[in-house]
Amino acid sequence: MPDISSSCKRLGWQVPDFDLIELAKRRTRYCVCIPIINEGQRILDQLTQMQRLEIHRLADILILDGGSTDGCTEPGRLGELGVRSLLIKRGNGKQGAQMRMGYAYALLEGYEGIVNIDGNGKDSVDSIPSFLRELEAGWDMIQGSRFIAGGQAVRTPWWRALAIKLIHVPLIRLASGFPYTDTTNAFRGYSRRLLMDPQVGPFREIFQTYELLAYLSARSPRLGFRTREIPVRREYPADGTVPTKISHFRGNLKLAEVLWKTLRGAYDPSRVK
Repeated sequence: MPDISSSCKRLGWQVPDFDLIELAKRRTRYCVCIPIINEGQRILDQLTQMQRLEIHRLADILILDGGSTDGCTEPGRLGELGVRSLLIKRGNGKQGAQMRMGYAYALLEGYEGIVNIDGNGKDSVDSIPSFLRELEAGWDMIQGSRFIAGGQAVRTPWWRALAIKLIHVPLIRLASGFPYTDTTNAFRGYSRRLLMDPQVGPFREIFQTYELLAYLSARSPRLGFRTREIPVRREYPADGTVPTKISHFRGNLKLAEVLWKTLRGAYDPSRVK
């Protein structure tokens, strides 16, 4: 990874150390980034569904692994399922670090835009082509929403729906000036133009956990980047389980802290060196 590391340093990007396993050559203008850690059969089922839909022919698939130990990232199997590259984070951080790692690699590889989707099987992978069309049309920040016309919120726990609609959405609206309806959903599209802008500056170590998602939601409209929502489906399992890496107490406390800092503009490059 010496060329990638030196390129990041030259650009002033702070990216965690990672291992890179390239399983195929770059084939497309856009890529799908899937941050995971120990998603087991869920990510394999999701990739199988994406393969049936031939998503890999529309956008290269990048797995952004946080250090899985459950065998779900076996390179041979991923290659059979259409994955182009596997990135394995070795440095510090969680979701935000995984995204910095993957997005930096994608931009250095020359992709014109990124679709970000969770790897736990809750999101409508058949919506990925819609994100690609919006990127192609010149939109910079595309937020997937289960709560607008055409979207579907299937078996969303009632307490999550209330927290999103009564707390998270109003605060991100206030921070961004944009009428979002679904601000916790990581099913999104980002243009190269947005991620490369120094006034955005996503490649900073301050983004370790959930900060980057909230920050980009607020920063994009504030800087005048073309921002919109499109309908998606987010479906929780019928058995009542809630696939998430956010712990009930500490995780939600961290989310509250992130929201407060986003509202204050604490992550803006002019405020953080």
